[in-house]
Amino acid sequence: MTQSPVRAPDVRVGLLWAFGGVVLFSFSVPLTKVAVGGFDPLFTATGRAVVAGAVATAALLVRRVRPPARRHLRPLLFTMLGAVFGWPILLAYALERTTSAHVAVIAAFMPLTTAIIAVLRFREPVTRTFWAATSVGTVALVGFALSRGGAEQADAVADLLVVVAVLASSWCYVEGAEVSRELPGWQVISWVVVLALPVTVPWSVWLWVSTSADYAPTALEWASLLALGLSSMYLGFVAWYRGLAEAGTAYGGQVQQLQAPLTLVWSALFLGEQVTAAAVLVTAVVVAATVWAQRSRSPSILAPEE
Repeated sequence: MTQSPVRAPDVRVGLLWAFGGVVLFSFSVPLTKVAVGGFDPLFTATGRAVVAGAVATAALLVRRVRPPARRHLRPLLFTMLGAVFGWPILLAYALERTTSAHVAVIAAFMPLTTAIIAVLRFREPVTRTFWAATSVGTVALVGFALSRGGAEQADAVADLLVVVAVLASSWCYVEGAEVSRELPGWQVISWVVVLALPVTVPWSVWLWVSTSADYAPTALEWASLLALGLSSMYLGFVAWYRGLAEAGTAYGGQVQQLQAPLTLVWSALFLGEQVTAAAVLVTAVVVAATVWAQRSRSPSILAPEE
């Protein structure tokens, strides 16, 4: 069976797909908070990759998709290293040494880092206004994280782990988005998590055997782990890579600044966390910065390609 053709890019549609991916990603923190109550933190990282790999294997078999071409293997492997191992595992180790608020200070730079890598790696055209808008959103997110205690419990090792995690995640976004210009986004993330199965399956089994005596997961915690694998590790990336391929990695990636405000909403609704006036103000600034960044595009690239 031949590979499915990738449709001509449409910026507006791409932004909607990217936003859909961000919505699914934004459930990651509240779902992880529930899951780690019944599982070893590292097991939640490898276990969700196994769940995604199982779903992807079924999807590839049902659609009878041929293996990716040799030229796609290198970017797929880079994407796998960042999406499956780099970000979730480094983050898990970092959170053992510091708080989520402190991690959020560094993680706030991810959309900006993604844009920088996209421009340096593939020469994506962006305007000066885009950099200004993205910087405003980044400053707002960093300031909010600091106000929540992000300056406390600083740890040099944890900071280094998060910095590498952010770089790994940003790099995998850029590499995965580039492959998505030739392969549909769902195939890209499918091959990424399937290629990781020879590592994630035995690692997850070992972690389960060595840590299960210390945990007694409930049905809700199992459901949260399965949801992490299905949404954050798979469906979120299906939408995300399609969005980046159509909207451009730099501009599409900037939409991820909306993830933090969305996460606060879900945490308030499902975990009972309080939404402060500062959170509402930061959300307004980030939304405005996101709109500003998208409006900074050159008019010649807003319409679909012929």
